[in-house]
Amino acid sequence: MELVPHNPGWRQLACEEAQVLRKSAGGIFLAIHHIGSTAVPSIRAKPVIDLMAEVANLDLLDENQAAIESAGYEWRGENGVPARRYCIKNDPQSGVRLVHLHCFERGNAEIDRHLVFRDLLRANPRIARAYEAEKHRCKELHPDDSNAYSRCKSEWIQNVERGAGFVKNRVARPLASW
Repeated sequence: MELVPHNPGWRQLACEEAQVLRKSAGGIFLAIHHIGSTAVPSIRAKPVIDLMAEVANLDLLDENQAAIESAGYEWRGENGVPARRYCIKNDPQSGVRLVHLHCFERGNAEIDRHLVFRDLLRANPRIARAYEAEKHRCKELHPDDSNAYSRCKSEWIQNVERGAGFVKNRVARPLASW
């Protein structure tokens, strides 16, 4: 696992991949957001685009599984997160991971949680640098285990979310001081 300097091209890659998804599955995607560290210009990131899609209905998304797979995605179902559909896209030649796709029904609290956290990092360089330092710490502890790396970061993220006004199962809007 590597953390690389921000690539300004990641935003364009996220936009292009969102278009691929929209073309593959018609109008089921209400919105597709670029999230995760590649969406934060000031920090290092794993070079994998994280996208979060909002859909009206997960059953409709499930019915379009074949269309999403035809766009190069591997369907992983909930993959440990209730009320989510998770897909990955790897480069067909090298096998290198390119995209993580997280899908939720519109109104799911996870949508706001991810967007508010992304926007907090974009707006607050001090917190973004601290997050980058935590990512480096977790990478050193778990260089070959991306699941352990993600679990390692989770406590730090949850502490920041609590301090920013997040409440379990509900997300408060950003405080005025942001």
